[in-house]
Amino acid sequence: MKKRIAIFASGSGSNAQKIMEYFKYHDLAEVALILSNNPDAYVLQRADNFEIPTHVFDRYAFYETDEIPELLEKLNIDLVVLAGFLLLVPQNLLRKFPNKIINIHPALLPAYGGKGMYGDRVHQAVLNAGEEESGITIHFVNEHFDEGEVIYQARFRIEPGDTLEVIKFKGQQLEHQHYPKIIENLLKKMQH
Repeated sequence: MKKRIAIFASGSGSNAQKIMEYFKYHDLAEVALILSNNPDAYVLQRADNFEIPTHVFDRYAFYETDEIPELLEKLNIDLVVLAGFLLLVPQNLLRKFPNKIINIHPALLPAYGGKGMYGDRVHQAVLNAGEEESGITIHFVNEHFDEGEVIYQARFRIEPGDTLEVIKFKGQQLEHQHYPKIIENLLKKMQH
């Protein structure tokens, strides 16, 4: 039986795309479902291109009902992957999937994390602070934004003159390179 991955995304879904590509012909695992809190998210189109089912939900369903944990359980999901997902994960989902929900953050946590720190805001803060390096953090999800146990970090240098766009590009390269592999490693560990 292949391990089954569910991906949550709120926007374009470039990381989701890389993960779908990585596991398209994979023996170990498959992407079983893409979920979004945004009915206009481009990630839903990406999922359709891969013929992967999608599910759109609203804040009420996410926070006030058991719709999402029950859906994931029914679909036998093994690992929940957040890829540019902007909502805080509720308790009922954390309880149903202990240590089976992971996120990627576009900076070296614990720096530049927390509520409101996502996307360009993170890169802008790094730039404003004059940092010489930044990177990505893949971590387990808990009840606080960006505070779960770190699984993996990768770094890149910030050269003098690097703009927001350059920093963003360097970070995304690392995300796309490492996130699918880290997911694969976690799923391999689950097998034993």
